[in-house]
Amino acid sequence: MGILGEAGPRFRLPGDDFEARDTVSGPPPAWAAPTASGPLAARLSLPGSKSLTNRELVLASLADGESILRAPLHSRDTTLMIAALRELGIAIDELEGTDTGYGPDLRITPAELGGGVSIDCGLAGTLMRFLPPLASLGLGPITFDGDEGARRRPMRTTIESLRALGVEVGDDARGTLPFTVYGMGRVAGGELAIDASASSQFVSGLLLSAARFENGLTLRHTGETLPSLPHIAMTIDVLARRGVAVENPEPGVWVVPAGPIAGRVVDIEPDLSNAAPFLVAAVVAGGSVTIAGWPAETTQVGDDLRELLTRFGAETTLTDGSLRVDGGTGVAFGRSMPGVHLDLSTGGELAPALVALAALADSPSRITGIGHLRGHETDRLAALAAELNALGGAVTELPDGLAIDPRPLTADPDRPWQSYEDHRMATAGAIIGLAVPGLLVDDIATTSKTLPQFTELWRTLLGDAGSGGIPISGTGATA
Repeated sequence: MGILGEAGPRFRLPGDDFEARDTVSGPPPAWAAPTASGPLAARLSLPGSKSLTNRELVLASLADGESILRAPLHSRDTTLMIAALRELGIAIDELEGTDTGYGPDLRITPAELGGGVSIDCGLAGTLMRFLPPLASLGLGPITFDGDEGARRRPMRTTIESLRALGVEVGDDARGTLPFTVYGMGRVAGGELAIDASASSQFVSGLLLSAARFENGLTLRHTGETLPSLPHIAMTIDVLARRGVAVENPEPGVWVVPAGPIAGRVVDIEPDLSNAAPFLVAAVVAGGSVTIAGWPAETTQVGDDLRELLTRFGAETTLTDGSLRVDGGTGVAFGRSMPGVHLDLSTGGELAPALVALAALADSPSRITGIGHLRGHETDRLAALAAELNALGGAVTELPDGLAIDPRPLTADPDRPWQSYEDHRMATAGAIIGLAVPGLLVDDIATTSKTLPQFTELWRTLLGDAGSGGIPISGTGATA
């Protein structure tokens, strides 16, 4: 049996030891973020996309036949998704001999969906928004819960959507986790209007299961804004590749016909959003960073980095399936870098890395279109402002973003950079640490949510061009 056997995961995510140790010896040790000592010259390969892996796991579970996912991501978010689908009766097996370093390929065999189970969502938005519509096709009660932070994430749209489709959902009027979906084995479908202003995942979650509704689904978004549209485009694309043609007759309206979902063999692309801190590092430290396996065409929003980083003075080149970013002499070593005005309404998940970079610029920046980040793993706008200001920065929250007025940043040995249990806050701290000596990150292990190998890859990135990166106390922070 491989790393995701029926007895539970045998591989260790970076946070596993810390979680077990919390009840014995307190929080995990702080991590000393390496400071760049020279230009970079790194070439990296990254694990698979979390967004694609979890979408394909859901569709494979609803398909008419077997599917195989090649090079899927193995992280906390995907491990929880796999465990949840198994609880519902789906067979998910590893294929021996397929592990190239980031985990084996997976075979998914659909089955009748059961009930009478509890689903641990962790802090995974894809799980808590994608699985309740699928669970409504099962038989029996299915309870969803997660981490303490997950209980603060908005879920009312999912809950009310299912009720509007005739599915009973019990949440004691909270509009958040925990809640229970009482599946009846069928959903009529039809027409549905929702406000998905808080997250595009509300739309994607419904679209992924809609072909299995008896009458399909005509879904209309009623809110004034809809963030992260590329993620909906990704959902439509993976559905199309399985034979489900989603029509988009006008902005904010999607029509999914009832019909079969095909099993297929899927090659999962590397996670381009997880490439952000590594590519930004080239701009901070100078030199170059190359990410292998970069697709020529993709629906991943991380591909926007090719253009966005040029706004910060970097050069980007995509050739032969690799993306190279050249940062010149590097901001940390005196290269001038003006501030920017960015609208990241389509790519908010890139904001923490780009805000960290903007904090090192020579002039003010405004990054907008990211008000919805207040409802992510943490309130990312408040968190970024608090952590940069604690270092001496001048970051102000806007209604829809952040204003960054660069100031000299200085680490406080008595106050680590707080990750807020948010993987992108942790990696933002690592970026700042490249230019700010002595910076500590309180819980780098939270990167296990989507990239368990982060610290190992960060060390590889720096090679001989950095120092630090070890736990201040204890062991395991860089495992």
